[in-house]
Amino acid sequence: MRETNSRPITTVLPAIALAASLAGLLGGCGDDKPPVQRVPGGDVARGKQLLMQFQCCACHSIPGVEAARSTAGPPLDTFGRQSYLAGRLPNQPEPLVRWIVDPPGVKPGTLMPNLGVSPEDARHMAAYLYTLQ
Repeated sequence: MRETNSRPITTVLPAIALAASLAGLLGGCGDDKPPVQRVPGGDVARGKQLLMQFQCCACHSIPGVEAARSTAGPPLDTFGRQSYLAGRLPNQPEPLVRWIVDPPGVKPGTLMPNLGVSPEDARHMAAYLYTLQ
């Protein structure tokens, strides 16, 4: 009598399901972009308008924002993937909103000026910035 290496289907199917789940979590379909950070109360379309209104393009290049090609400040094309903002703050919604509202208050000596952005407008602007992957 010959031995086989077969296992009952009841032990093979859960293993296949687990492997498929892990593959989805680890890599998806080759898409290595992180999920877009959500900003409570933030509207992406409004944020894009506000980035134009507050003339952020005077210092930054910002994809999707008309005429935003300046190099005086850092480019924001991969902002949503960056770990830190202003060189030391965790890139999360609340620190970002504080930064947009009052950059010198958050990091004294920064060249980024206080433009008078309200916390509400800053949430919208942050929502747009997080779409930049």
